[in-house]
Amino acid sequence: MQPTYQPNANLDLSFTRIINVPRAQVWRAWTEPALLKPWFCPMPWKTIDCEIDLRPGGLFRTTMQSPEGAEFPNAGCYLEVVPQEKLVWTNALLPGFRPANPTATCGDANTEFMFTAMVELADADGGTRYTATVIHADEAGCQKHAAMGFEAGWGAALDQLVAMIQRGI
Repeated sequence: MQPTYQPNANLDLSFTRIINVPRAQVWRAWTEPALLKPWFCPMPWKTIDCEIDLRPGGLFRTTMQSPEGAEFPNAGCYLEVVPQEKLVWTNALLPGFRPANPTATCGDANTEFMFTAMVELADADGGTRYTATVIHADEAGCQKHAAMGFEAGWGAALDQLVAMIQRGI
């Protein structure tokens, strides 16, 4: 089957890294709430709550907390789940594929935008090839996300994920 996603440099942000941890552990860190909360957003922000219903149409919900203590809930819907290989979710839909209204991303009312996120995992050099892609509805949303520091932020969270796995999960 041919993938239906076609990259668009004007609408998508993406990065790939080879990380020195097993793919199965990365998958667990993305799919088990207790393992996702410690690393999911870059410090000093925290993920203080998480709920995962790991199936297409299932809920992916997190609550982030700013360094000042303000809480920012985010809810979305899984679109595709390929165990140990691929997760795709969106904030444009709620569980059961119900349309959602835009919400502030990381608590910034100026950064309300819809997106679809994709994490792809593959074995590589004794570790994992990790690709994160965020697909935006329009150039303005993509530019806002880039200005928020997409690669630096998602990269810092990935570094936290790797450190957690290396400490032993």
